[in-house]
Amino acid sequence: MKLFHRKKEILPIPAPFTAADIKTEASICTGERMIGFYDRKTHKLRYAELVRSEQYIDDFYARYGVPPENIR
Repeated sequence: MKLFHRKKEILPIPAPFTAADIKTEASICTGERMIGFYDRKTHKLRYAELVRSEQYIDDFYARYGVPPENIR
């Protein structure tokens, strides 16, 4: 029984983006991976976060309430 379990808040997807705009990118030099919302006008990743493992990707989708069938 968890007495102090906090329900995780689902964040709204930022205004001009949809769930289909979530994208991962990798650096050519270091191989570092980032996940965020891809802006088609500027060709940049917005609200980007560093990906340290596959669990980070799953957590990113869950944070914005995107169902698992839309992942990858």
